[in-house]
Amino acid sequence: MTELCYVTIQTRHPSHIRYRNPMKKLILRSITVIAMAHSCLLHAGEGAWQTLFDGKSLKGWTTVEGKPPGDGWKVVDGMLHLSGAGGNIVTTEEFGSFEMEWQWKINKKGNNGVKYWVTKVGGKEWLGIEYQMIDDGGHADGTPGSNHATASIYDIKAAAPDKPLRPAGEWNQSRIIAKDGKLQHFLNGIVVVELDSKVEEWKTLIGKSKFRNKSGFAPGTGKIMLTDHRDPVWFKEIRIRRL
Repeated sequence: MTELCYVTIQTRHPSHIRYRNPMKKLILRSITVIAMAHSCLLHAGEGAWQTLFDGKSLKGWTTVEGKPPGDGWKVVDGMLHLSGAGGNIVTTEEFGSFEMEWQWKINKKGNNGVKYWVTKVGGKEWLGIEYQMIDDGGHADGTPGSNHATASIYDIKAAAPDKPLRPAGEWNQSRIIAKDGKLQHFLNGIVVVELDSKVEEWKTLIGKSKFRNKSGFAPGTGKIMLTDHRDPVWFKEIRIRRL
């Protein structure tokens, strides 16, 4: 179904602005309308939001072998909680261009992550791009400012060091936008790292990463994965839509 998009035109301007030239006022107003309409068109045709966790079950998630998630994954008070060995779990569906949102928290010194474009590389390893979730400065691998810190494109490109990260034990809100190969990681409403997987910078950064010899890594589509690093983690309000 095509979504309707409405543009509201604000005809009143702040009282402190005075326009000596009436045409300038008209031009500025026209630019505003065009910008709003352009934004509207960018979002036209996007898919409806799809819930990846219904707050009641693990429907839609399996192990990489297609089996039910391990016992470490539990639904507790409407949250998806990993406690103990649960193994990595993946969606039954694959996604290419998408927008995904979720909320999460970890314990002090905890580590976890959300991976996307996950595929079986080399016929043996399930690999994908990872949105890192870690106790920055608390976990040994979470050096602040590194590409292993929270919200980074793990081991590829670091998130901004001044990102709005809430401490371990508190809820953070994250978002991934992957559209036509362009990647954005958000943390608590702010874009903290961007990268285009179709430009030379991507090849350079991959060449410096642990994925440099992984032919077929991040092919532009694949499953979503919630990882298991043997640390407790909580998720809620996980949803996704195709772009």
